[in-house]
Amino acid sequence: MGNRAVITIKDDYLNKEDWPSIYLHWNGGLDTVKPMLDVAKEYEIRCESHYGTARLAQLFANYFGGTLSIGVGPYKNQDLDNYDNGVYIIDNNWEIVEREYNRNPEQQHHDYNEMVESIKKINDPIFKEEKSNWRGLNIRNLVTERPQVTKS
Repeated sequence: MGNRAVITIKDDYLNKEDWPSIYLHWNGGLDTVKPMLDVAKEYEIRCESHYGTARLAQLFANYFGGTLSIGVGPYKNQDLDNYDNGVYIIDNNWEIVEREYNRNPEQQHHDYNEMVESIKKINDPIFKEEKSNWRGLNIRNLVTERPQVTKS
């Protein structure tokens, strides 16, 4: 039981079976997935298979809270034919380009604008704060600006 889905970012440099993927046990309907992808795009998260998968998982995890309901792993190890929402295949611009194993009508229980607002309410403090804190820094700044530790 659940509202399962798998989300994977298409990667032309990997075999499909190795694409990093996210498993959602809950909120796998298009009415949650599409707003989440649009927020990722708005936050200018780089949509590359490994990095994008990690950050998208973070968006979902922040939104859901707790410690359950999300998994990350290779495409081949996911519950692809899950009898709920199947698989969303995403391109490098956070757009759904293909669906697999989706046999049911698209779920439209949640209002798109309300979903975007609720996702951003939880994630803005994290993603907007992170962006402002790291803007203009590079690894050399981090190393040279680190406080000196002295032994007493």
